[in-house]
Amino acid sequence: MMDNFTPGPFADELSAAGIPEHLHAWLGRFGIGALVVKMGIRFQEMSPERSVATMPVEGNTQVAGILHGGAHVVLAETLGSFAAGMHAGPGRHAVGIEVNATHHRSISTGTVTGTCTAIQLGRTLATHEIVMTDEQGRRLSTARITNMIRDNIPSPVHKGPVSPSQGTTNDG
Repeated sequence: MMDNFTPGPFADELSAAGIPEHLHAWLGRFGIGALVVKMGIRFQEMSPERSVATMPVEGNTQVAGILHGGAHVVLAETLGSFAAGMHAGPGRHAVGIEVNATHHRSISTGTVTGTCTAIQLGRTLATHEIVMTDEQGRRLSTARITNMIRDNIPSPVHKGPVSPSQGTTNDG
Protein backbone atom coordinates (compact mmCIF):
# COMPACT_ATOMS: atom_id res chain seq x y z
CA MET A 1 0.00 0.00 0.00
CA MET A 2 1.25 3.47 -0.82
CA ASP A 3 0.36 6.61 1.09
CA ASN A 4 1.10 10.27 0.45
CA PHE A 5 4.35 10.02 2.42
CA THR A 6 5.88 7.13 0.50
CA PRO A 7 8.25 8.35 -2.23
CA GLY A 8 7.03 5.70 -4.67
CA PRO A 9 8.87 4.14 -7.57
CA PHE A 10 9.54 7.46 -9.32
CA ALA A 11 11.64 9.31 -6.71
CA ASP A 12 14.82 9.18 -8.84
CA GLU A 13 12.92 10.27 -11.98
CA LEU A 14 11.43 13.26 -10.15
CA SER A 15 14.79 14.36 -8.78
CA ALA A 16 16.49 14.00 -12.17
CA ALA A 17 13.78 16.17 -13.79
CA GLY A 18 14.23 18.94 -11.21
CA ILE A 19 10.86 18.45 -9.50
CA PRO A 20 11.00 20.34 -6.17
CA GLU A 21 11.09 18.06 -3.12
CA HIS A 22 7.78 19.40 -1.76
CA LEU A 23 5.99 18.04 -4.88
CA HIS A 24 7.40 14.49 -4.65
CA ALA A 25 4.49 13.27 -2.52
CA TRP A 26 2.04 14.50 -5.20
CA LEU A 27 3.89 12.91 -8.14
CA GLY A 28 5.72 10.04 -6.44
CA ARG A 29 3.20 7.36 -7.37
CA PHE A 30 2.90 8.38 -11.03
CA GLY A 31 6.12 10.12 -12.05
CA ILE A 32 6.30 12.81 -14.70
CA GLY A 33 5.41 10.64 -17.69
CA ALA A 34 7.48 8.72 -20.22
CA LEU A 35 7.22 11.44 -22.88
CA VAL A 36 8.52 14.14 -20.54
CA VAL A 37 11.49 11.89 -19.74
CA LYS A 38 12.14 11.12 -23.45
CA MET A 39 12.02 14.80 -24.38
CA GLY A 40 14.59 15.68 -21.69
CA ILE A 41 12.37 18.26 -19.99
CA ARG A 42 13.82 19.65 -16.72
CA PHE A 43 11.80 21.81 -14.38
CA GLN A 44 13.23 25.03 -12.93
CA GLU A 45 10.14 26.46 -11.18
CA MET A 46 6.75 24.95 -10.42
CA SER A 47 3.66 26.69 -9.10
CA PRO A 48 0.09 27.18 -10.34
CA GLU A 49 0.88 30.79 -11.26
CA ARG A 50 4.28 30.31 -12.93
CA SER A 51 6.24 27.27 -14.06
CA VAL A 52 9.48 27.14 -16.02
CA ALA A 53 11.22 24.19 -17.69
CA THR A 54 13.95 23.60 -20.26
CA MET A 55 14.22 21.10 -23.09
CA PRO A 56 17.15 20.29 -25.37
CA VAL A 57 16.77 20.76 -29.11
CA GLU A 58 18.99 17.75 -29.76
CA GLY A 59 16.90 14.60 -29.99
CA ASN A 60 13.68 16.58 -30.51
CA THR A 61 14.15 17.72 -34.12
CA GLN A 62 12.19 17.03 -37.27
CA VAL A 63 13.69 15.88 -40.56
CA ALA A 64 14.85 19.40 -41.53
CA GLY A 65 17.03 19.53 -38.40
CA ILE A 66 14.99 22.11 -36.47
CA LEU A 67 13.02 21.64 -33.26
CA HIS A 68 9.82 19.79 -34.10
CA GLY A 69 6.68 21.91 -33.74
CA GLY A 70 5.14 19.11 -31.71
CA ALA A 71 8.05 19.33 -29.27
CA HIS A 72 7.10 22.96 -28.60
CA VAL A 73 3.56 21.78 -27.84
CA VAL A 74 4.78 18.93 -25.60
CA LEU A 75 6.77 21.41 -23.51
CA ALA A 76 3.82 23.82 -23.38
CA GLU A 77 1.25 21.18 -22.48
CA THR A 78 3.54 19.68 -19.85
CA LEU A 79 4.01 23.03 -18.13
CA GLY A 80 0.35 24.05 -18.38
CA SER A 81 -0.97 20.69 -17.23
CA PHE A 82 1.34 20.48 -14.22
CA ALA A 83 0.49 24.07 -13.23
CA ALA A 84 -3.26 23.37 -13.57
CA GLY A 85 -2.87 20.16 -11.56
CA MET A 86 -1.21 22.08 -8.74
CA HIS A 87 -4.02 24.65 -8.89
CA ALA A 88 -6.64 21.88 -8.74
CA GLY A 89 -5.24 20.73 -5.39
CA PRO A 90 -5.95 17.60 -3.34
CA GLY A 91 -8.97 15.57 -4.38
CA ARG A 92 -9.13 17.20 -7.82
CA HIS A 93 -7.29 16.88 -11.12
CA ALA A 94 -6.82 18.79 -14.36
CA VAL A 95 -7.86 17.55 -17.81
CA GLY A 96 -6.65 19.38 -20.90
CA ILE A 97 -9.48 20.49 -23.15
CA GLU A 98 -7.73 22.86 -25.58
CA VAL A 99 -4.19 23.67 -26.64
CA ASN A 100 -2.90 25.85 -29.47
CA ALA A 101 0.49 27.13 -30.53
CA THR A 102 1.95 29.71 -32.88
CA HIS A 103 5.54 29.15 -34.04
CA HIS A 104 7.50 32.38 -34.52
CA ARG A 105 11.05 31.24 -35.26
CA SER A 106 12.98 28.00 -35.64
CA ILE A 107 15.91 26.67 -33.64
CA SER A 108 18.40 23.94 -34.59
CA THR A 109 20.73 23.74 -31.56
CA GLY A 110 20.78 24.57 -27.88
CA THR A 111 18.11 24.62 -25.22
CA VAL A 112 14.55 25.88 -25.24
CA THR A 113 13.02 27.43 -22.12
CA GLY A 114 9.27 27.36 -21.59
CA THR A 115 7.74 29.90 -19.21
CA CYS A 116 4.15 29.18 -18.21
CA THR A 117 2.07 32.01 -16.76
CA ALA A 118 -1.49 31.72 -15.45
CA ILE A 119 -4.06 33.73 -17.38
CA GLN A 120 -7.06 32.54 -15.34
CA LEU A 121 -7.21 30.17 -12.36
CA GLY A 122 -10.85 29.43 -11.70
CA ARG A 123 -12.88 26.83 -9.86
CA THR A 124 -13.56 24.75 -13.00
CA LEU A 125 -11.09 26.05 -15.61
CA ALA A 126 -7.42 27.00 -15.61
CA THR A 127 -5.84 28.76 -18.60
CA HIS A 128 -2.11 29.32 -19.04
CA GLU A 129 0.09 31.00 -21.64
CA ILE A 130 3.42 29.36 -22.35
CA VAL A 131 6.23 31.24 -24.12
CA MET A 132 9.17 29.24 -25.50
CA THR A 133 12.45 31.13 -25.91
CA ASP A 134 15.98 30.32 -27.04
CA GLU A 135 19.15 30.90 -25.03
CA GLN A 136 19.26 34.53 -26.19
CA GLY A 137 15.71 35.13 -24.94
CA ARG A 138 14.17 35.28 -28.43
CA ARG A 139 10.57 34.06 -28.63
CA LEU A 140 10.28 30.79 -30.54
CA SER A 141 6.62 30.01 -29.99
CA THR A 142 3.60 30.98 -27.94
CA ALA A 143 1.05 28.45 -26.73
CA ARG A 144 -2.10 28.53 -24.67
CA ILE A 145 -3.69 25.63 -22.82
CA THR A 146 -7.01 25.39 -21.02
CA ASN A 147 -7.57 22.65 -18.47
CA MET A 148 -10.87 21.65 -16.92
CA ILE A 149 -10.67 21.09 -13.16
CA ARG A 150 -12.54 17.95 -12.06
CA ASP A 151 -13.18 16.24 -8.75
CA ASN A 152 -11.54 12.84 -8.35
CA ILE A 153 -14.06 10.02 -8.47
CA PRO A 154 -13.39 7.33 -5.88
CA SER A 155 -12.61 3.93 -7.37
CA PRO A 156 -15.48 1.49 -6.91
CA VAL A 157 -14.73 -1.32 -4.52
CA HIS A 158 -15.36 -4.70 -6.09
CA LYS A 159 -17.07 -7.17 -3.79
CA GLY A 160 -17.31 -10.80 -4.82
CA PRO A 161 -17.34 -12.42 -8.26
CA VAL A 162 -18.72 -10.65 -11.31
CA SER A 163 -21.85 -12.27 -12.72
CA PRO A 164 -22.36 -12.42 -16.50
CA SER A 165 -24.98 -9.66 -16.23
CA GLN A 166 -22.35 -7.37 -14.63
CA GLY A 167 -19.80 -7.93 -17.37
CA THR A 168 -18.95 -5.44 -20.07
CA THR A 169 -20.20 -5.41 -23.62
CA ASN A 170 -18.42 -4.34 -26.75
CA ASP A 171 -20.73 -2.06 -28.67
CA GLY A 172 -18.08 -0.88 -31.08
